[in-house]
Amino acid sequence: MARVRLADVAALAGVSMKTVSNVVRDYPHVTPEMRKRVQDAIDQLGYRPNLTARRLATGRTGMIALAVPEIDHPYFSELSRHVAEVALERGLRVILEQTLSTSEGEHAVLRDREAGLVDGVIFHPVSMTSLEISRFHRDTPLVLIGEAAVPLTTDHVMIDNVVAAAEATRHLLLLGRRELVFLGAVRGDVTVTTDRRLEGFQLALEEAGIRPGADRVLTADDFSPEAGAAAVHAALDAGDRIDGIVCRDDQFAVGALRALHERGVETPERIAIVGWDDTALSRYSFPQITSVSPDKRAIAEIALAMLVERIDGLAGPGRHRIAPHRLAVRDTAPREGISALQR
Repeated sequence: MARVRLADVAALAGVSMKTVSNVVRDYPHVTPEMRKRVQDAIDQLGYRPNLTARRLATGRTGMIALAVPEIDHPYFSELSRHVAEVALERGLRVILEQTLSTSEGEHAVLRDREAGLVDGVIFHPVSMTSLEISRFHRDTPLVLIGEAAVPLTTDHVMIDNVVAAAEATRHLLLLGRRELVFLGAVRGDVTVTTDRRLEGFQLALEEAGIRPGADRVLTADDFSPEAGAAAVHAALDAGDRIDGIVCRDDQFAVGALRALHERGVETPERIAIVGWDDTALSRYSFPQITSVSPDKRAIAEIALAMLVERIDGLAGPGRHRIAPHRLAVRDTAPREGISALQR
């Protein structure tokens, strides 16, 4: 089937190619009647603008890239949806890239982003350092999300992970829990996310006069729910005294919940659980999981706003923005009705 051309749309609408181009480019000085006439022809013919032609005509493609470590991770899946929704509201489309947290994958995002396909990139780095990111050419606007590299030259948005982890830990402490563990450290982890959240966990314990030892951190083989469950089983087998678990993410929280169920340990009566990311995993588990809830919509809105400003020509050093978060309190650590650890 032959590709529909701009000339075909112009012929059907009975207007000039220039008028069609103005409508496609969303040029403001087009009458509503003329815009509808052209849009009807576009819809009837199924016309799709040629990105290369648009780039030559306007210097833009109307597309951005979102690069995340794993597209099937619940947090990144939900965040990607928000980015796509906000981008659509701004008349932009999103290309989704997966880096798998590898140096090669992350370098490819920055190295290949100047191929002319996108006007800007929202990027969640894991392996790359701030210096590595800052050394890349800045021909394409870039906004970073997440807790890793934060070069002074680049815009960045994240939640305060230390504060959020301390709040989650204080929540369990206020419920009378004292034998808390953090789930968990992951063998071979190259991210700084775990470090930030562990820092907040330690801060809240020390504020409460509890000196945390190494046995307060459960280690998992990977980031899967199965690995989280195995870590909890191992701690219980070792006789560790536990009445509350602060989890690195909801996947670990689901794993912990499963392990406790398999051992006949009641949640929250004996052991309370707090997860992280407030994904569908926490909202639809049974019992529902209390979880640190980053405002994913706000992260998307802030990142898109900064990126569009850079696309529009804003210059200057990188800006750092903190997105809001809250603690979504649910069944595994409710504010009321939790008894002290049953011994």
